[in-house]
Amino acid sequence: MNSRQRRGVILLILSAVCALAAFAGVLSVINDAESKVGPEVTAYRLKTNVEPYKPLSEAQFEKIEMPERWLSDNAVRNLREIDGKIAVTALKKGSLLQSDMIVAQPALQPGQQEVAIMIDAATGVAGKITPNSTVNVYATFEGEREGGAPAQADQSKIIVTNAKVLDVGDLTPLQPDADDRTREATEAVPITFALSAIDAQRITYAESFAKRVRLALVAPGETGTVPEQDRTYELAKDK
Repeated sequence: MNSRQRRGVILLILSAVCALAAFAGVLSVINDAESKVGPEVTAYRLKTNVEPYKPLSEAQFEKIEMPERWLSDNAVRNLREIDGKIAVTALKKGSLLQSDMIVAQPALQPGQQEVAIMIDAATGVAGKITPNSTVNVYATFEGEREGGAPAQADQSKIIVTNAKVLDVGDLTPLQPDADDRTREATEAVPITFALSAIDAQRITYAESFAKRVRLALVAPGETGTVPEQDRTYELAKDK
């Protein structure tokens, strides 16, 4: 082997060594990236905005793959988890679905009815009553006057206790009745309750004939009822 051939062999060997070193470097970078990113898993992203307290469907989400280490522990990885669920708050397009964004849809119990009434937004809701809330329903009635007799005292009554809220609708502007010039236009919210037959009658009566209907939020876990003697209030009682 002459000197030219020896130089050629040496160059080939050097080229092979450089190629192996470059390949090893690429593998090292890939392995390092994989070790930092980790394996990919399935997640679900919203394709559109979802209003609060609305039922969820699979069509509202798209399946994506992303590194497991980038997902929170409460990320939803199986869309079967949304069956029978509603959004607990407004969900924005592009957000990843998480279990704390959804709750079970309220269901009626045996003997209950679904009843909706309009509640004055200023006096009855104040943005704090949501589906699954428990409320007491108060109504105020003007005293009646019969003939020339003095008017009876105005009364405040607890119409229903521990009423279960199923749904809270959208704020709706209301106009006063044509023959009622004392009341200004106001805003109301439709509230849907799960009630027994007698409580459904009571609450619809109050909506129709009471001067005002007000909701009082019951503390979570509180199941006590109001004694019958404490359900009616007149100012004269405090004198």
